[in-house]
Amino acid sequence: MNPTSETKSDFLAAPGKMPHLQGSLIDRFGRHVTYLRISVTDRCDFRCVYCMAEDMTFVPRAQLLTLEELAVVAQAFTELGVTKIRITGGEPLIRRNVIKLFRDIGQLPDIKELVVTTNGSQLVRLARDLKDAGVKRINISLDSLDPDKFRRITRVGDLGKVLAGIHSVLDAGFDRIKINAVILKNRNHDEVTDLVRFASDKGMDISFIEEMPLGVIGDHDRAEAYYSSDQIRADLEQTYTLIPTAESTGGPARYYRIMETDTRVGFISPHSHNFCESCNRVRVTCEGRLLLCLGQEHSVDLRHVVRGWPGDMERLKQTIRDSMSIKPKGHEFDLGAKPVILRHMSVTGG
Repeated sequence: MNPTSETKSDFLAAPGKMPHLQGSLIDRFGRHVTYLRISVTDRCDFRCVYCMAEDMTFVPRAQLLTLEELAVVAQAFTELGVTKIRITGGEPLIRRNVIKLFRDIGQLPDIKELVVTTNGSQLVRLARDLKDAGVKRINISLDSLDPDKFRRITRVGDLGKVLAGIHSVLDAGFDRIKINAVILKNRNHDEVTDLVRFASDKGMDISFIEEMPLGVIGDHDRAEAYYSSDQIRADLEQTYTLIPTAESTGGPARYYRIMETDTRVGFISPHSHNFCESCNRVRVTCEGRLLLCLGQEHSVDLRHVVRGWPGDMERLKQTIRDSMSIKPKGHEFDLGAKPVILRHMSVTGG
């Protein structure tokens, strides 16, 4: 097996194989990995058209990493220099007892930022618990302020419940709250200014995301629905003055300040402005698969290590170090082609 081959989709490293420095994760291209996204479930109480098929087959529960195993994985990454961890799904807050995981990760000595991405449906119930567990920032998916459009995009979502959740996190006093909006042509592209106004009025930031072609999702035509970051920015500039800024939250978004308010507007543009050159992140799926790239299948089976050698932290850390040898240079998204990546965004860890 050649661990540097970019054609390999699975690779189980042996301890001592790669010469990476202790306490750091640096790939072949000199990129330093400091950001981990952990998916705790592939299940969700919404069925957003850009993320999931209407009728999904989920990972069997026995194959999911336990909350204790996920905490061990998080510890290993922080001991290797990861300082930011984002908990994702699916919808992470529907996993039973997930607050325990937030507490465990929040207590790790090397973690600087613990954040979560959620659809907002559970925030009325859990906002205070998340704050108490050490979560610093929350990203909330909100693609429309129109109840009918919101229902069409999410298929089953209740806008009122999400808006109530947003008010709950505002009341809980998080350091920063950000709205994430996936913009689709002829679905919600006419709402970008309204969404910015909504975020600005509540003192929140907002990021607009180009749809990512992961998984087969029925009759949704991604090429037809594509609406670029440049188009969104042009729409916003009819109302606002956008000032480029070098500010970053450690992820792929390029940020602008709105001169008229204190709000930041970010653009995540995997198609129009590829962000692979500065990639500093990896993902762990809910079944323990370490994905080295959002849009490629290069991966390592961490569940095999965690369950095959329980308690062997050094073996787990060395496996993670060695995985840097197969982190690819970048994704190769093509909206006009049949999806090459068959896993859905809900499985990937959105």
